[in-house]
Amino acid sequence: MGIIAGFFGTILSYIYGAVGSYGLSIIIFTVIVKAILTPLTIKQTKSTFAMSEINPKIKEIQEKYKNKPEKQNEEISRLYKESGFNPLAGCLPMLIQMPILFGLFYVFRDPVAHGVFANKAAFMAANGNFLWIQSLIKPDYVLAALSGISAYFMQIAMTPKDQLQGTMKIMTWVMAGMSFYWGFIFPAALALYWTVSNLFSVAQYFVITRPLKKRLALEKEERDAKKAIKGKK
Repeated sequence: MGIIAGFFGTILSYIYGAVGSYGLSIIIFTVIVKAILTPLTIKQTKSTFAMSEINPKIKEIQEKYKNKPEKQNEEISRLYKESGFNPLAGCLPMLIQMPILFGLFYVFRDPVAHGVFANKAAFMAANGNFLWIQSLIKPDYVLAALSGISAYFMQIAMTPKDQLQGTMKIMTWVMAGMSFYWGFIFPAALALYWTVSNLFSVAQYFVITRPLKKRLALEKEERDAKKAIKGKK
């Protein structure tokens, strides 16, 4: 984790040198990270769309083999294989973000040790007020609330309604609660990164991934129409 933290610290140092604001540097760093992860986000969107497409078939299998769990798992696995769906694809962006979060936790806890600032005096000079935040190394309760709220709306916006039930609905509240709690115990810099990351994800969804879903839906309709024509022949 030290190598990752050192790498992030170096990048933040360069950004800070260019803009001269520690808080703004964190926001720019967040946008860069999210932009780099965009291909994975698109892949996640395709996976989510595919899941919505095969969900009715999964429910049919679960109902048909509700007393035969082994057969049920076998049929669901076969369905995944036939449709080319990978259940893990949707989790990949989140799995990649976890080491980023852990790395940034170390950086924000001691930015001098990880190369963001040359010495403590330089850090104290940069750690002044940013917006309403008095210190980016201490928790900020307003930012904690924004972190939890943004996490909730991100989950609501990006999760299809047919999947926003049961475990996924509980996870929405769990993620929001965890984000809120993290904001109360972790440096405000980390909560700032997480809040901006959530807001960027929502904006990214409406700008990139929502049109992508529409395109995928049209492609599915075209495939279904071609199959219907072939079936008539």
